Amino acid sequence: SSEREWKLTRDGSPYNTVVETKIDDEDGVRNAALLKRQGRLWFVPDGSTYVYYVPTHWREASDEQ
Repeated sequence: SSEREWKLTRDGSPYNTVVETKIDDEDGVRNAALLKRQGRLWFVPDGSTYVYYVPTHWREASDEQ
């Protein structure tokens, strides 16, 4: 469905909501993970730690995740 299409994080992403993320650029796809944004940082779902990168893309997490 269209809700599951990848969107660019630079165009905005939901705040404090766990979403599927990835980096997808000229070097390929990597760092696929479920994360949530809080301010300018991205955290693991339980909020215990943040990641040292900014995903380029996000989409709504599926119900199975």
